[in-house]
Amino acid sequence: MDTEERYQRRSTIITAQLPVSGWHQMIGEATIADAILDRIIHNAHRIELKGDSMRRKTNKAILTQTDDSETLNP
Repeated sequence: MDTEERYQRRSTIITAQLPVSGWHQMIGEATIADAILDRIIHNAHRIELKGDSMRRKTNKAILTQTDDSETLNP
């Protein structure tokens, strides 16, 4: 099934830690960035999460409770 057949029939989920506002700089080429964003953003439902990472909150507690056997020595 090509892209045209999928249009408005299937869903695509894209996740990123980089906000959309930073994509132009990351991609580097303005024309290509515009083309990519036009195709991704058109008819999209965007959900932007705010706040601290749940992974960081969980890992912070784990990292403070490690014992010496878990420490890597190069």
